[in-house]
Amino acid sequence: MRAIVQKTYGTADVLEFTEIDPPSIGEDEVLIAVRAAGVHIGDHHLMTGRPYPVRLVSGLRAPRKPVPGMDVAGRVERVGAKVTRFAPGDEVFGTCTGAFAEYARAREDRIAPKPANLTFEQAATVPTSAPTALQG
Repeated sequence: MRAIVQKTYGTADVLEFTEIDPPSIGEDEVLIAVRAAGVHIGDHHLMTGRPYPVRLVSGLRAPRKPVPGMDVAGRVERVGAKVTRFAPGDEVFGTCTGAFAEYARAREDRIAPKPANLTFEQAATVPTSAPTALQG
């Protein structure tokens, strides 16, 4: 699959568009065919590794998760053995691991059905950016 990959901290120049293996999913996870990914200030902090305390959770010298992106909207491609709320073909949105790729994995409790009146692009901004805008 195609994905944006980051091997080190820095500016946007550290991001590479490349081919990688699709993520494997656990029993309580779903594989999402990504239609849209949200971008917010947290993604910038994780890309640059600044402020430095960010590195305590994301990796001291390099990012632990090579594919950035947390907010996603798409269609469920595959479900784990213990997933009961979703089935392949369901349209969903929420937070995940590696949203800046063709496929991302998400825990069942971190996603929700996408409302029919929202586009994928609109839904991908809801998990992080929408609450931040409301707080502002």
